[in-house]
Amino acid sequence: MALFSAKHLTMIFGGLMAVDDFSLELKGGDLIGLIGPNGAGKTTAFNMIAGNLKPTQGKIFFQEEEITGLKPNAITRRGIARTFQNIRLFQDLPVIENVMISYHGRLHSSFVGAVLRTPLYNREEKEMRNGAMVLLQRVRLADFANERAGALSYGQQRRLEIARALATNPKLLLLDEPAAGMNPNETQELMDFILKIKEDFKLTVLLIEHDMRVVMGICRWIKVLDYGATIAEGTPKEIQSNPQVIAAYLGEAGGKGIA
Repeated sequence: MALFSAKHLTMIFGGLMAVDDFSLELKGGDLIGLIGPNGAGKTTAFNMIAGNLKPTQGKIFFQEEEITGLKPNAITRRGIARTFQNIRLFQDLPVIENVMISYHGRLHSSFVGAVLRTPLYNREEKEMRNGAMVLLQRVRLADFANERAGALSYGQQRRLEIARALATNPKLLLLDEPAAGMNPNETQELMDFILKIKEDFKLTVLLIEHDMRVVMGICRWIKVLDYGATIAEGTPKEIQSNPQVIAAYLGEAGGKGIA
């Protein structure tokens, strides 16, 4: 049984077909890569899944419930979390508070309770702080809990952003170019980190990434978009030797991206 499925998604912007008949099925525990040249429609597909865009056509299902067109916060509550290509942190807040913010969607106390500091709110705030600290320990950021988020290294900020996503208690994690801007050492650490959290948190992962070392190194299955349409899917070995994929990347970067 599929954990997630997207069926015939199409996204049209003012007559421009950004994504054309995109379908995808994910089973629990999958780690799938979504790749393609710049402008292929990858992020648009992510935005439809995460609720940032409503598909022009098609349907999206998660745990057998249709979620097409739901707002991002409603999708997050159901168990889908995402990160962004451009890191989105509260740079001037402490690391631990960045994580605690992600817990707020799971609070039962009201805004008035927070203002009045009711016993329920105080109890939940303590639980949030404790939970955030445990999460920071698991992503190797506990020593920086009280540091300003903007003072972290680039690789640490990526881990913090993923920690914020994990704080929503997801079953499906969408990673949008997590290796962007990383050096080779940071990239290898990220690959190990993704594999570890996938197992530790029992996640299903859908990954957009331009760094083919990451995609080929950790994904068991890869789907390739070009000009909004799916041109290939298969194992890393199959994708590396696919003529259509090679042609798509030759047009952008001399084919080096899939080596």
